[in-house]
Amino acid sequence: MPAPSPHYVSLSSSQPLFESDLGSVQAVDADSLPILNRLSAKRVVLAPRTIREPQWNVNANQLAYVVSGQVLVAMLGNVDEFSSFVVGPGQMYHVPSGAIYHIENVGDEPAEIIIALRHERPQHFSLRDSMSAMTNPVLGNTYDLPASAFDDFARTPSAQILARSGSVSISPTDRLPNAHLFDAEGQIAPLSYTYGSAHLARKQFWAALDDISMYSLRVQGDGMREPHWHPVTAEMGYVVRGHARMRILDPDLTRDEYELGPGDLYFVPRAYPHHIEVLDDDGFHFVIFFDQPTPGDIGYRATASAFSREVLAATFDIPERSLPEFPFTPVDPLIVPRRNR
Repeated sequence: MPAPSPHYVSLSSSQPLFESDLGSVQAVDADSLPILNRLSAKRVVLAPRTIREPQWNVNANQLAYVVSGQVLVAMLGNVDEFSSFVVGPGQMYHVPSGAIYHIENVGDEPAEIIIALRHERPQHFSLRDSMSAMTNPVLGNTYDLPASAFDDFARTPSAQILARSGSVSISPTDRLPNAHLFDAEGQIAPLSYTYGSAHLARKQFWAALDDISMYSLRVQGDGMREPHWHPVTAEMGYVVRGHARMRILDPDLTRDEYELGPGDLYFVPRAYPHHIEVLDDDGFHFVIFFDQPTPGDIGYRATASAFSREVLAATFDIPERSLPEFPFTPVDPLIVPRRNR
């Protein structure tokens, strides 16, 4: 589906990779949004009592945010690291590249999961496809069983989402803390103002992250995400709620301005200046993923404090007396009040 802008597309309206009564899988990668680099996204919806098949990513670490529902994640990582834990709304899970995992809806309502992958064209293998690639004698030798034990295995391609048979069993230990689990919305917001807040899932707070992170950004109707850029970090955001206007400046000085709504996904390459402003009185909620474990930024507000008034006057070709009285800002606030409309 062609993007209406080089920087954004609708993830929730994209053609599903898989869709049935059991759920759906949608994806945006560099084929559907060519500007993507080092990041891509998936949206997975699971009906109650369904399973996202066991699989592993070939070339990308994965970071996921549960928008709604309750899911059980079971994982086998490198060096026999077994993990199993329940993830609820506002919580996140991390899957290292190569670790095999599955997702299961263990609640009574549909589960929606937004997944960021640390590659613009991620690849994966399913457990079913990988088992089907091996002969029955090879599988028998692997599990110390006769080859005939695998005669009933279907060799058809994997189904992506499966119906669960039998009752759901959750161990008490599945609700314990886990290194791959992070309660993003349960965190006391490190950045909090009356007009907005940001919960930060980054390495400072979640040691499992080594090349990816996420900010859960809420801005109220009287706030604005100030113009800024990320020197060594690309940004990919998903609109959970609300409507916003975004403007990005490309290196050829093209200005791309567009409006975002629920389900939209945008991408800002490293060091491109951009800003986000609210269009609804009740604000917006974005989950924003970065291709670094600790993203940094340079804001316009602090930039005005980095240079003398003489330098700024020469830069903007105006008399020094005509310069605004820029507030001294040693630390950028990220979110600013919106006093002008």
